[in-house]
Amino acid sequence: MIPLTELRTLTLREASRPGRPAHVSAASGLVRVRDRLYVIADDENHIAVFGAEDDEPGGLARIFAGTLPLERKARKRNKADVEAIAKLPPFEGHAHGALFTMGSGSTGARCSGVVLGLDASGALDGTRAEIQLTALYARIEERFGKPNTEGAVVLGDELLLLQRGNKGDRRNARLHLDLAAAIEALATRQTLGADLLGAIEPIDLGRAGDIPICFTDGAALDDGRMLFTAIAEDTRDAYEDGACQAARIGILRDDGKLDWMEEVDPRHKVEGIDATLENGVLRALLVTDADDAEVPATLLACEVALTRG
Repeated sequence: MIPLTELRTLTLREASRPGRPAHVSAASGLVRVRDRLYVIADDENHIAVFGAEDDEPGGLARIFAGTLPLERKARKRNKADVEAIAKLPPFEGHAHGALFTMGSGSTGARCSGVVLGLDASGALDGTRAEIQLTALYARIEERFGKPNTEGAVVLGDELLLLQRGNKGDRRNARLHLDLAAAIEALATRQTLGADLLGAIEPIDLGRAGDIPICFTDGAALDDGRMLFTAIAEDTRDAYEDGACQAARIGILRDDGKLDWMEEVDPRHKVEGIDATLENGVLRALLVTDADDAEVPATLLACEVALTRG
C-alpha cells in the first residue's frame, strides 16, 4: 500500500455564495503551476487557488456565470460538473500557457469547458474563454452511451481525455486528440469538435470485488508515462455517487499497458493528482472528494520509489 500524508484541508477565505461552506468540498482535479495549486470542484462555478508551500486559506476565481442552487439535488442537476483540468503549453494569445477545464459530459448541462490564461508567474491573468464541447461529447456518446470525462492530460503531442467507467458500463478509456489541432480549435473556434477525436484506447484496471476500478484523474510524467488516480465507486451510472470501496494510483506506459498500480492508505476518494518523477522517486499531491458539502476536501501527499519494468 502507498501511505498518504495529510497536508491540509482546502479551506477558503470566503465561500462561493452565502449559505455555502468556506471550503472546497468536491475537489475533482488538481494542477500545480509554479507556487500555486489550482483545484477544480465539480459542484462549483469557480476554480480554487492555493499556495503550494503554505496552508493559508485559498481564494476563488469564477469560471462559469450564474449561481448554483444551495439544495443538493438541484445543485447536482444544474452544475457544470467540472472534472478535468490540464495546463496547456504557450500558444497564440497565451504566451505563458493556460489552464483548460472540462465538464464531464454526463448530462447536457455538463458539456462546457473554459480556457483560463496564465501570466509569467503562473497566476491567472484574467482572460477567459468558454469552450463548447457538445459535438465532441456526442461523438463519444456513440461509443460509450454516456460520456464521463474525469481527466485531461497533455502528454507529448497529444491531449488525452480519460473516460471513466462504472458498474453499469465497466469501460475505461484514454481518448486521443492531437494537441496542436485541439489548441487551434480552442483558440480560434472556442470548441472541441467531433473531428478531433482520434484513437479510443480501452484501459482495464481490474476490479475490487464486483466493482470496476475506474479513472478519476491523470497527470503526465516527464518520461512519457501517464500517472493516474482510480477508485472503485459503488454506482451503476455516470450521474449518481456511491461509496468508495478502493482507491489506487498507477502508471500507464505510452502503449497503454499498466506499468504499476498500488492501493493508497488510508482510503480516500482521490479525484485529482499532480506529480513529479525525479531519479526514480515519484512525489505526488492528491485532492479528495467526500461527496458531502459539509466535509472539506483534503490535500494529500505521497512519495514512492519506482523501478522501471
